[in-house]
Amino acid sequence: MQLALPLGLDASGCGSNVPPLSRPPGLPPVQFYFVRHRRARRYIVRVDADGRVRVTIPRGGSKREADAFAQRHLAWIEGQRARLASSLFAADQRQELKARAAMELPARVSALARQHAYVGSADGSPLRVMRITIRNQRTRWGSCGRDGHICLNWRLVVMPELVRDYIIIHELMHLRRLDHSRAFWRLVEAACPDYRQARLWLRQHSSALR
Repeated sequence: MQLALPLGLDASGCGSNVPPLSRPPGLPPVQFYFVRHRRARRYIVRVDADGRVRVTIPRGGSKREADAFAQRHLAWIEGQRARLASSLFAADQRQELKARAAMELPARVSALARQHAYVGSADGSPLRVMRITIRNQRTRWGSCGRDGHICLNWRLVVMPELVRDYIIIHELMHLRRLDHSRAFWRLVEAACPDYRQARLWLRQHSSALR
């Protein structure tokens, strides 16, 4: 099965100590600053290279109206910031991140497999991961085969830990059920109670990582 593209944690696993997951990876939280321009004829919003958002106030305008204008365009702003974040991964940085993923992700898969070894086990058998592969996938975050082969996207290493662990747990639970039935999602929730928050983050920010 495949998990397609559409927080601080302690060692106990997914869902512990979860802070907000709100911004695209690689960028700070949205920060607005306001600039008055006598020659401007309208309110203007621009996303700077550092991710900050500049709001131009025209002659006769007010900061209150400028803020309201910016708030109405938050979807556009986040889209621009997401595209900006994706450009932060230069070629040399990608190689470094891929090497890091090759070291860190298999170890995390093994740790979570041990931690949740008996989730959904009807006969007392533990989860058995036969092989782990890290790939440069463009259309999915992870997959799990019937033979116990788990493939993960290297980009997991730049995600918040909750999101990374959710994706890994998602694939581990496919070792129990190769479907997306209600029973499968109960297994995911048992191992990762905050998985819905992780899925929301993926929907909001997946385009920033492609």
